[in-house]
Amino acid sequence: MEYRQLGRSGLMVSTITLGTMTMGGKGKFAHVGNVGLDEARRQIDMCIDAGVNLIDTADVYSNGASEEIVGAALGGKRKGDVLIATKARFAMGDGPNDRGLSRYHLVRACEASLKRLNTDVIDLYQVHQWDGLTPLEETLEALDLLVRQGKVRYVGCSNYSGWHLMKALHISERDRLPRFVSQQIHYTLEAREAEYELAPIAQDQGLGILVWSPLAGGLLSGKHRRDTTPEGTRQLAGWTEPPIRDAERLWNIVDVLVEVAAELEVSGAQVALAWLLGRPAVSSVVIGGRNEQQLRDNLGAANLVLTAEQRARLDAVSLPPLIYPYWHQSWTASERLGPVDLSLIGPHLKKA
Repeated sequence: MEYRQLGRSGLMVSTITLGTMTMGGKGKFAHVGNVGLDEARRQIDMCIDAGVNLIDTADVYSNGASEEIVGAALGGKRKGDVLIATKARFAMGDGPNDRGLSRYHLVRACEASLKRLNTDVIDLYQVHQWDGLTPLEETLEALDLLVRQGKVRYVGCSNYSGWHLMKALHISERDRLPRFVSQQIHYTLEAREAEYELAPIAQDQGLGILVWSPLAGGLLSGKHRRDTTPEGTRQLAGWTEPPIRDAERLWNIVDVLVEVAAELEVSGAQVALAWLLGRPAVSSVVIGGRNEQQLRDNLGAANLVLTAEQRARLDAVSLPPLIYPYWHQSWTASERLGPVDLSLIGPHLKKA
């Protein structure tokens, strides 16, 4: 298992993170999985044995049940160098203040997560989504309070846009408040929108990227084909995240993915994960499993190396188009582009 620095922090995280959205099986999360305590213990032990040192959850996953299972599985004690990450923002009750990133909700949410996780400190506390009604100053001051109280070690964000993220980083530096060390985002071979703003910001500003749903809800596992949806999958159960806007493009990507997987004699899932781990600023991919077999297979990606030619084929079939202002920059500013600019625009200049 490889360990990478999480952004500018000194924290080292495994390239594979155990995601726990499948644990609990309550409400809409039953579509994702229904892993109970006994199986959760086995999955956690399997991951720790493989070198995984980060477990990621959220208070909203099965309305707190995922956190409770993680806390019970760890038994109130950390095994080895295991780090716990969780998130807050979404509704945890029916009251008007049971959601969002206000100081009121964030502090209460953190204290509730600590109890469910049966721990006295959260290693990485992430704001789970943007809150356009709460001033960023209030959110960051609440995170600062939690850090100073010793309840949180590092802070991160998830699902922010580029301007949200840059505004937050500016306020942190201006007011000397805790700075996000990471962003947890959706990023896959099929969905490379993060390369327009979020990935370049991570490179330029020193944030680690944690990738959620790196297999696009299983669509990049290699099991899904143009005319085949396997039994027992999220899609068949009605889980529609992430959205697929161009089905033909998806299946073209899957065709190349399956070809590369056959060449390496591994699963499509391992190839998709290994591709992500070779992208700039990616610290770790968050994987989960509806069962131990899925999880064991995904763990194999940690040691998979793609050849330059295989990576180039995957890059080419999934290359995102240049939207404005990037197509204009490629036409008129190509002689003055820096390394971060070229991470997006460079492949298009080579094509030209």
